[in-house]
Amino acid sequence: MAKLLVKLQRYFRRKPVRFFTLLALYLAAGSLVFLHSGFAGEPTVTGSQRGPGAGEGPGLPYLGVMQLSRGFKAAAMMPEGGRRHGPWFKSTSKEPAERAKAGDYGSTRSRALRGRSGREKEEDRARYIGCYVDNTRRRTLRGVSFFDYKKMTVFRCQDNCAERGYLYAGLEFGAECYCGHKVQASNASESECNMECKGERSNICGGVNRLSIYRLELAQESARRYGSAIFRGCFRRPDNVSVALPVSQLMLNMSVDKCVDFCTEKEYPLSALAGITCRCGFPTTLFTLHEREDEQLCAQKCAGEEFESCGTAEYLLVYQTQVQDNRCMDRRFLPTRAKQLVALASFPGAGNTWARHLIELATGFYTGSYYFDGSLYNKGFKGERDHWRSGRTICIKTHESGQKEIESFDSAILLIRNPYKALMAEFNRKYGGHIGFAAHAHWKGKEWPEFVANYAPWWATHTLDWLRYGKRVLVVHFEDLKRDLFVQLQRMVGLLGIAACEDRLLCVEGQKDGNFKRSGLRKLEYDPYTPEMRKMISGYIKTVDTALKLRNLSGVPDDYYPR
Repeated sequence: MAKLLVKLQRYFRRKPVRFFTLLALYLAAGSLVFLHSGFAGEPTVTGSQRGPGAGEGPGLPYLGVMQLSRGFKAAAMMPEGGRRHGPWFKSTSKEPAERAKAGDYGSTRSRALRGRSGREKEEDRARYIGCYVDNTRRRTLRGVSFFDYKKMTVFRCQDNCAERGYLYAGLEFGAECYCGHKVQASNASESECNMECKGERSNICGGVNRLSIYRLELAQESARRYGSAIFRGCFRRPDNVSVALPVSQLMLNMSVDKCVDFCTEKEYPLSALAGITCRCGFPTTLFTLHEREDEQLCAQKCAGEEFESCGTAEYLLVYQTQVQDNRCMDRRFLPTRAKQLVALASFPGAGNTWARHLIELATGFYTGSYYFDGSLYNKGFKGERDHWRSGRTICIKTHESGQKEIESFDSAILLIRNPYKALMAEFNRKYGGHIGFAAHAHWKGKEWPEFVANYAPWWATHTLDWLRYGKRVLVVHFEDLKRDLFVQLQRMVGLLGIAACEDRLLCVEGQKDGNFKRSGLRKLEYDPYTPEMRKMISGYIKTVDTALKLRNLSGVPDDYYPR
């Protein structure tokens, strides 16, 4: 053996090229074996075979549009007996498919338990109640639903359902979120909820026709609902009720459910209960929904449901159905190049994206941006790709605060928000995306103190610079816009040189949230601001307040923290 090794050594010493060639081939062969073993070890998920139109390929959206269990005909278009299966759900060989069908019960069980322990540890604001059977023909949770085949997480689903007042949130197929008030199905084995969330691999988001369901312990009371309808309040009957609410139906066995279903079927966004008469219509100048009455005036029991109120002939109990009011949904680029550049200026986290959404609905024209954000373009802000000087958009989003940048614009809407909330919103955006949240590790680590030290002074200098260098600056406080959207939006549209159509503005009120609002379910359970931070920020608030008043403008709103 020793002689053989000596001979090989002498041979390769004389032929070094052959030695290095053999060495390279050996390493390449080893790499291929390693890669093959790595791919072979991946678990393969399969399901029952579906037809070709079942949502494969590029048709899957980045963020699905809300689908509604009531009044929508889209559900009937689903492939018979089938679900939407993405391209990752295809198997290229029989062997992996058979192995997945047989299933490794131990590994599936361990993944389900791992997801469950993670849920119990992290989701203290929602309680996991189990894995449930779902049916595409008759849903287990029958409220709104939405899909995100890239970034679905448990928290995101919970937040969306809680924000809309639902009691339950369910996740299915790793990417689908369903909301509802009742769980109308039987339990399934925990091992059947075995698909990881597309946006967080450490958690389970249901399975094939299986829902991981949570009860939302802190569903927000601000969004009062009956099923999928939003409660709008008690209102006096309008003078010309047959014109204001043109469709009506006598219902001797009246209930909220019956009236809402009737108006949804007739494709009206408002359902008004008037004793034994159900009326449907749109919010208009004849019926603005701006002057609410005491709910006791509408507290007459329903004939068909003794625990519900159905209003009276004089005082109507109004619900907003899930029918979309399309009077303000059309948007386009300006037909001719704009003569002036109008800025929609704000400090980051002050609600600029939400304001853009409102302006686009109110004017019918796209807004532009000083920057380019692909995620916003994908969510419908088509002006995002235009150069900010193109002149095709109604106004331009900007966070800039230098003199040169400010003087580039002919006029501006300056949106100001409470710095405590703006800083937290921007911190969440920076570490969690436009409607996501920063992790607790970021709040507790060095990132948050450094962020406040750098951004808090900018909050003040941003406003001061725009007041100093801006031309024709309209100041709008975020808090006022939330409190009195109709009036503030009228002011904003007026600066843009658009004649405000009141019916269109009323339509905007019904669509005001859009998909750009960060939910309040996942709030911090502690105050992230130290006394030193508060002292510093309070000084900046006083400086901005003084600057506004020196220009004969109202100071900052009262709900800004101690000044």
